[in-house]
Amino acid sequence: MHLFLATPRGFCAGVVRAIEIVEKSLGVFGAPIYIKHQIVHNKYVVQDLESKGAITVNEISDVPNDSVVIFSAHGSPPVDYEIAKSKNIKIIDATCPLVIKVHNEAIKYSKEGKKIILLGHQEHQEVIGTMGQTDMILVDDRQKNNIPEFDAEEKIVVLSQTTLSVEDTKQISNSIKDKYKNSILRNDICYAVSNRQKAVKSLSRLVEMIIVVGSENSSNCVRLKEVSENYGTKSYLLNSVDEIKNLNLKNISNIGITSGASTPEILIDEFINQLKPSKITTVGDKEREINFVLPSELKA
Repeated sequence: MHLFLATPRGFCAGVVRAIEIVEKSLGVFGAPIYIKHQIVHNKYVVQDLESKGAITVNEISDVPNDSVVIFSAHGSPPVDYEIAKSKNIKIIDATCPLVIKVHNEAIKYSKEGKKIILLGHQEHQEVIGTMGQTDMILVDDRQKNNIPEFDAEEKIVVLSQTTLSVEDTKQISNSIKDKYKNSILRNDICYAVSNRQKAVKSLSRLVEMIIVVGSENSSNCVRLKEVSENYGTKSYLLNSVDEIKNLNLKNISNIGITSGASTPEILIDEFINQLKPSKITTVGDKEREINFVLPSELKA
């Protein structure tokens, strides 16, 4: 079997920062540390941090008074900060800087009196956090005929969830632009998401099957699977090497592997060891190294 490995794959700068925030917070403040929502959408990462003393909760109301909470990389609405303050909870914010950028855009354009359309998937944690910043209308690309009706001359700004499909987002953004000539289209998709989708497109031309390593609740992992399938290559989203047994690999000569921005490289290694390929080829371009600074509470 010839194995083709996508580059880039795995952790992005925002995920590296979020995990480091949890580990350093445990060292500074001691266990337990509470995390509001999964710090990143990967089961392995969440379980590893929980084994070290982190406790994941779904709501800020589940965090005890006078404790320490970390807000996940996906971002949180302002109401969560208010609740935490009322309970004397110390907040360490692990929101990805690229998500904060979208929050700031929403606030800026809202103050300018513009209507805001957010492209995103309903109930995703990032969307919940962004929509909490100001008034906006959500457009989910998975639904049809969903562009809202405004006056033709309305000034509109189109923002997006950072982990969407590049091609799907471009398509619906252009449809909005065609309908509302005065609309402003922001490019909010994360560099890591865009780069990984580009690599999968190249991978799909070389292999008979692609395995995306990651959790099913990871938006960027699901998008990688969809991109592969849209380019005509059978694809599977697997979180554990144990799931390989569910695949029919008979007569498969060329197989591709990639992973989302929240997937640790150790899981990729496990898949390679299980598949035992006779040859490994890397496909794609190396990603420019980006580092995000830690919150001030942890810099020392």
